[in-house]
Amino acid sequence: MSHLLLVEDDELLRDGLATQLIKAGHSVSSAPDGEQALPLLEAQRFDAVILDLGLPGMDGFAILQWIRQRFSALPVLILTA
Repeated sequence: MSHLLLVEDDELLRDGLATQLIKAGHSVSSAPDGEQALPLLEAQRFDAVILDLGLPGMDGFAILQWIRQRFSALPVLILTA
């Protein structure tokens, strides 16, 4: 299936969503913030990103802008409260 990057600072939500995505047959890498997500995006190929907007430090909008500048065709699903 797909290799996904999940960027979510809430550990319980991140772990629960990752578990469900893995059960659905996806490969999931995760990061709690932008500082950890950006190196993953540079080092690995992802089929899509699931991105929280309300992150500590670098917010989701800044991460999305960074992704669009470098990987314009990478699908990004925004999940936020």
